Amino acid sequence: WAGLSLIPSRCSGVGLALCQRLLEEDGRIHLCIACRNEQKSEATRDLILATHPAAQVSTVEVDLGNLASILRAARELRCRFQRLDFFYLNAGIMPNPHVNFKALWHGLLTGKVIHMLTTAEGIMTQTDRLNGDGLQEVFATNLFGHFMLVRQLQSLLCGNEKPSRLIWTSSSNARESAFSLSDYQHAKGQESYSSSKYATDLTSVVLNRKFNGQGLYSSVVCPGLVMSNMTYRILPVFLWKLLMPIMWLIRFFAKTYTLTPYNGAESHVWLFKQKPEYLDPLVKYHSCTSGLGRCYVEPRKMDVDEDTAEKFYQKLLELEEQTLEKYRDLLD
Repeated sequence: WAGLSLIPSRCSGVGLALCQRLLEEDGRIHLCIACRNEQKSEATRDLILATHPAAQVSTVEVDLGNLASILRAARELRCRFQRLDFFYLNAGIMPNPHVNFKALWHGLLTGKVIHMLTTAEGIMTQTDRLNGDGLQEVFATNLFGHFMLVRQLQSLLCGNEKPSRLIWTSSSNARESAFSLSDYQHAKGQESYSSSKYATDLTSVVLNRKFNGQGLYSSVVCPGLVMSNMTYRILPVFLWKLLMPIMWLIRFFAKTYTLTPYNGAESHVWLFKQKPEYLDPLVKYHSCTSGLGRCYVEPRKMDVDEDTAEKFYQKLLELEEQTLEKYRDLLD
């Protein structure tokens, strides 16, 4: 038995591809898939077992935008397992995305269009809202829910015989300009997705500083531009059909146009095979695909300020303390 991997995801796209690719690497691992509802979890499990019938695949129900659900799932996982070897933090949302076509046209005229298309910088906005816990929905689902789950599963992640790994799915859209310590939930802006992914980068940096000594290592990956359910909501379906041939051509110039979930999971799988002690905690690992379809991983230094990361971590701890007060009955 090679170990236990917990994968919170949307049960499709990169998450599903990652499960299948991990089993191709080592069929002895036990996968635990975390999805928002039992029906999606079981459907994903059936898809995996169809191609890997001997695989050990279990499920747990958790909504990362709901704190009560997170605490219940953590309690269940602590009862079921003694350790976690890999924890892939892959779930994410981008509600009501809008394309700024005026900015895109300006990028075309100024020669910045490739950069804009590969990072979504300046052309993507989202409309956020409060969730049932009174938190900004994107921040809660993309970052804080994962953070809370990590904190609640700390006993399974730290102090094991072999190192445990956190592998966060970030984005090339993670930009410091979209993030503010004074508004870290991004209630006042229109780039909540970018802000949440930059917050992910900050969190990973601090977790390494705090927990490497206890055998827990954190890494950040970017899957590139993957055609998934999240991506397809940005534009009408007929436009995507018209654009797809162009996007395959763009890949000759933009290596992060991985396009398929299989290619997007390249960096996740690559990290599965690395010794964490030798990885740079300030590097983000990008899935890349050549114009001819060859997959590879490109390390890129993250643009993060470590002092800002520490201050943000303290704010997360304060928010954790405030929110746990509401759910004392769900704590051990």
